[in-house]
Amino acid sequence: MTRAPRTIAFALNGLLLLAAAGIAHAQPTLAVETFTLDNGMQVVVIPDHRAPVVTHMVWYRVGSSDEPQGKDGIAHFLEHLMFKGTKRYPPGAFSLVIRKNGGDENAFTSKDYTCFYQNIAKERLDLAMDLEADRMQNLVLDDDNVASEREVVLEERRQRTDDDPSTMLLEQLDAAMYLAHPYHRPVIGWMDDIRKLDRDDAISFYKAHYTPGNAVLVVAGDVTTPEVRALAEKHYGKLKNTAVVGLRERPKEPEPVAARRVTMSDPRVAAPSFQRVYLAPSYATADGREALALEVLAQILGGGPTSRLYQSLVVEQKLAAYAGAWYSSDALDSGSFGVYGAPNPGQDVGAVEVSIDSALAEILDKGVTPEELARAKHTLIADTVYSRDSQQKLARIFGTALVIGETVDQVIRYPQEMALVTGDEIKAAAHKVIDLKRSVTGILLPAPGSEGAAMPEPAIPSATIR
Repeated sequence: MTRAPRTIAFALNGLLLLAAAGIAHAQPTLAVETFTLDNGMQVVVIPDHRAPVVTHMVWYRVGSSDEPQGKDGIAHFLEHLMFKGTKRYPPGAFSLVIRKNGGDENAFTSKDYTCFYQNIAKERLDLAMDLEADRMQNLVLDDDNVASEREVVLEERRQRTDDDPSTMLLEQLDAAMYLAHPYHRPVIGWMDDIRKLDRDDAISFYKAHYTPGNAVLVVAGDVTTPEVRALAEKHYGKLKNTAVVGLRERPKEPEPVAARRVTMSDPRVAAPSFQRVYLAPSYATADGREALALEVLAQILGGGPTSRLYQSLVVEQKLAAYAGAWYSSDALDSGSFGVYGAPNPGQDVGAVEVSIDSALAEILDKGVTPEELARAKHTLIADTVYSRDSQQKLARIFGTALVIGETVDQVIRYPQEMALVTGDEIKAAAHKVIDLKRSVTGILLPAPGSEGAAMPEPAIPSATIR
């Protein structure tokens, strides 16, 4: 392959670094303000006056990892039940009122948080707050609507997990990764546990966690801080806490001492695939720019067709149908770093694993090149700045950060901090994370005689489930 002269390569590298720095510093100023109501509810205001619309989000600092033992799935189940109504707004009224006023709404649950949101015209913000504040403390449930919604969740689990072998494998990898920490639970819950959940479980969990002192209100859009403060005081400020909000104490995961391996076969699988997950720090637990460095590393290793894994396994060796890497970082206690790939027909999944290990070993030995570093940072900074052009994405970025312990300033400074990441920081982060004893390796195989559908790329961890 013909290589560019060194002077040209260095010039391109310099241009990419300058471009990344330029994007980082040329982003629109985010005039974000935050304050706290007397009952402990934190409020974040993100003005965006380009259109007369708002995104209204209420985030609760509770997820599947906060569930009582034996009640797996109750956090996600309660998210569903929150739409069952109150005395003022009976079942179905919440969604109907939002739609009749030109808005849309939804909710999602993760291992660490639960969020409810509406996108609506700014003059309807008062209405959205009224609806959300009402169900924060006045939820009405009966055995019939709990039972019917339980069947909905059971079917959701069948469709999203049990009918998807790659998602089932990812669930098993989590279960094998975490020996003590509740991150080993699937957000949706295990099927047998979901079947046992009842009204008393939901009400108990609701009263313990759905309280203003455990919530963050994020409003983005055509608003000012005084406007939001007045409405927040009117609707949320009058609510009393139903529980004492304490520290979220979870069992500490012991330092890994042995690599783990999961092999799963399924008749619906037509082709084998490989996936490995490493225990990693999250943004909430990382030191310095460690999490930023892992983001850059994932981009360099597996961020599209120019990445190392794709170029090596797919383009050069023609060994794999696909290969990539990811970094999941928005968690309260720990994150995860993953690599994956699948062989072309006639190739062996073991050879894919060996080639990926070889690419990881090269990173550990030699680090990344200046060109790779500049290109990856430019991409990540540009993606972040462009995502801030979306009102809903912006509200979600701040909400996620605040419920896992980050600050408004950390979110605002992300592009500037990303621009400062060095090759040495990436190499140090790689040495900390890419260690087989910190990993779980998953192999998904066709069952003997399988004639399953063509295998899609493997499931990648998602922070949330709707």
